[in-house]
Amino acid sequence: MSFPKVRMRRLRRTTALRQLLRNVKVHPSNLVYPVFLDEKAEAPVPVNSMPGVYRLPLGKVVDEVQELTDRGVCAVLLFGVPATKDEEGSSAYAADGVVQEATRMLKEAFGGGLVVITDVCLCEYTSHGHCGIVEKNEVSNDVTLRVLQKIAVSHAEAGADVVAPSAMMDGQVSAVRQALDEHGYSDVAIMAYSAKYASSFYGPFREAAGSTPMFGDRQGYQMDYARAYEALREMALDIDEGADIIMVKPALAYLDIIHAASQRFQVPIAAYSVSAEYAMVKAVAQNGWLNESAVVNELLTAIKRAGADLIITYFAKDVNTWMQSK
Repeated sequence: MSFPKVRMRRLRRTTALRQLLRNVKVHPSNLVYPVFLDEKAEAPVPVNSMPGVYRLPLGKVVDEVQELTDRGVCAVLLFGVPATKDEEGSSAYAADGVVQEATRMLKEAFGGGLVVITDVCLCEYTSHGHCGIVEKNEVSNDVTLRVLQKIAVSHAEAGADVVAPSAMMDGQVSAVRQALDEHGYSDVAIMAYSAKYASSFYGPFREAAGSTPMFGDRQGYQMDYARAYEALREMALDIDEGADIIMVKPALAYLDIIHAASQRFQVPIAAYSVSAEYAMVKAVAQNGWLNESAVVNELLTAIKRAGADLIITYFAKDVNTWMQSK
C-alpha cells in the first residue's frame, strides 16, 4: 500500500498549531470604528437597521471611545449629523460643528493614543443629501472642491490626525492636500476614498447619517461596480495627488479590488466593511442561523487576506472580546 509523502493535515492537527502558522491575523489595533455624532441628540439614538449602533450626543463620545480603547481599538472614523442643513452644507465646516467639537474632546481625552479620522464630505450636511454643491440639478465638481478644502482645514484645526475625503470629486485629494499645506497642516494625513462604488450596501448608513439623496442618485460620481480597471486608475491618481492611505468601499463584494490594489501599490490600503455587511450578519445571527463571532472573524480575515492593512468595521468593538473567548 502506498502512503502519501506529503500530508497537509500534519499542520492542522491542533488549535495551537493552526494559530502558530496563521500568516493572516485580525487584531483590534488594525480596526477603525465608525462613530455617528448627532448634534441634536440628548441621549444615544439607536439605528434601527444596525443593531447595536447608535447616533451619539457629544456628551457620550468620550465614554464610547474609552470602551473602544479598552478593547484595543485605537482609531475612529467620525461622521456628523448636524442640527441644521442647507443647500451649501455650511455646518460641515463650522468651527463649532459636531465633528469639530468631538475631535477636540477626543484629542484632549486620549491624545496620541487615539487616531481620529474625519469624514470629509457634504451628504450629511446638505438639505438635498448629495455629496457636493448642486447647480442646475448636477453636482458641481470644482465648486465642491473648494468646500471640501474648508471642511478638511476645519477638521485639522480641531486636531484630526487623518482627514478622509469621500465625495468622489475629481481632484479632491489634490485640493485637500493643497489646503492643508497652505494652512500649516502638512502633518495631517489623507485617507482617500479612492475606490468608492455606487453600491446597494449603503442603505443602513444612510439611515444612521441621514444622508439619503432627495433626488436622483450618486452614480454620476461614485464608481460603477462593473468596471474593475477604473478603481486602479482612481487609486493611482489619488496617490499621485498626495493620498497617504487609499480605501476600497465596500469591502466584501470587492475583495478582488483590494487584492489588485495590494499587488499594485506600496501604500497602506483601507477597506470599509460597510453598513449592510454589518446588518446582514446581525439579522441572520439574531435568527440563530449562524455563529456571529465565527462569521465575523472569517469575514474580517478574508478582507485582510485580500490585502487590506486596516479595516473600517462596525464590529470593531466586539473583536477583542471574541478573540479572548476562543
